[in-house]
Amino acid sequence: MTNLLLYQRIAQQLAEDIRLGVYRPGERVPSVRKLSAQMSVSHATVLQAYANLEDQGLIRARPQSGFYVHQSAALTAATPAIARVEKPALVTRSSIINQVLHESRRDGVLPLGAAVPHASYLPVRALQQQVAKVTRFHAAEAFGYMFSPGYEPLRRQVAIRMRDAGVLVAPDEVVITHGCTDAVHMALRVMTQPGDLIAVESPTYYGLLQVADLLGLKVIEIPSDANTGISLEALQLAASQWPIKALVFTARGSNPMGGTLSEARQRELLQLAARHDLQIIEDDIYGELMFEPGASRALKALDRQGRVVYCSSFSKTLSPGARIGWVIGGKYQAAIQRLQTFSTYSACSVTQMGVAAYLENGGYDRHLRYIRQEYRKNLTAFQLAVQHHFPPGTQMTRPNGGFTLWLSLPAPVNCKELHMRALQQGISIVPGQLFSNTEQFNHCLRLSCGMPWNRDIERAIMTLGMLATQLCAAANSAE
Repeated sequence: MTNLLLYQRIAQQLAEDIRLGVYRPGERVPSVRKLSAQMSVSHATVLQAYANLEDQGLIRARPQSGFYVHQSAALTAATPAIARVEKPALVTRSSIINQVLHESRRDGVLPLGAAVPHASYLPVRALQQQVAKVTRFHAAEAFGYMFSPGYEPLRRQVAIRMRDAGVLVAPDEVVITHGCTDAVHMALRVMTQPGDLIAVESPTYYGLLQVADLLGLKVIEIPSDANTGISLEALQLAASQWPIKALVFTARGSNPMGGTLSEARQRELLQLAARHDLQIIEDDIYGELMFEPGASRALKALDRQGRVVYCSSFSKTLSPGARIGWVIGGKYQAAIQRLQTFSTYSACSVTQMGVAAYLENGGYDRHLRYIRQEYRKNLTAFQLAVQHHFPPGTQMTRPNGGFTLWLSLPAPVNCKELHMRALQQGISIVPGQLFSNTEQFNHCLRLSCGMPWNRDIERAIMTLGMLATQLCAAANSAE
């Protein structure tokens, strides 16, 4: 274990102790000397762990005294309850999704809902430099067609990156796509027919519901826990009753709940899939943003039967506008390449070459360490603000990666109405009903913590909390 993983693990353990109330706000945590002896680690490692906790806003150093739990640091809000299973159905949410997304793109609106990283968290200048070099010195190739499976140097870099996810893959097994959703879309097109049934997590990414609608697929939603990920028990029950063709889910850092399936549960899932002959599409777009690198692996790393089609992209780490994703299709690769060749050819040549040059140049891992730390700090700030300003009974997730926060408000609150009122105040959120084909999450919402915490955001959270409190009071008085 490296010092990096060791200090992060110590910090994670102390953070959990603080959240559980072992160390209360205002109390002193163990001294550096004491914790060093308890954990059999160096003083430097403990200091790194405490610096990490300071970055999260959980502790504060007092000169000549030690480290103390920050007065407002304890998160006491419960996590949202798991959903229930409802019957399969065609998707009926596309018009609502389009309406909400259109309303949220108004000029002058603070985007607290869209899961898009702030420009300050993207290596814009470095990418710009690499694209400039590519267009200057390799213009003929950069401005020509790029055919499936994509630019070989980029596929090689992706294969290298996949080692961190535990996946050993050759460059020839990688197909470059127009982002992760495009990868999922093509995977579904080659393994399903209109009218087929697919399983998704509940709640799930609304873009997946739109894709299912476009392909004429029926959807059954499988409850997902905010901490432990998809319920295998519910999936087993559903697979025993209905002819599910494929499961589309996220093993690490699901969107919007943030749950992660343990390795033991991943192995159980693969066994379940083998019993029911389920194909699996793994959306791992937040995999590189897990706060404890190396603590989890992609499901694809355990796949020995070629049952898992892996999809991801650089949209959350490098550039959403570059539209660079990839799919490892396994037995479906030839069909995916054929589909891509006669539809989009491949992703943009210039951006493929620019991203490949950036990855080859180094610095990506350093960039990832920085944004993981920033997103973790932002999540903590958002969580504490929500706990302080939102109505009593508000529940929230505790993500271990990414930058999305899922809130469950007291049941009387209709978050579609909250969304409309927030827009009038210049604030955009994404109401929970977009993340399901059912009515289970009408009192929920997703917040994006992918922007630096500042006074404007703090005021926006205060405003959202006030509006939610008003809606809650109005609903209770009407009963």
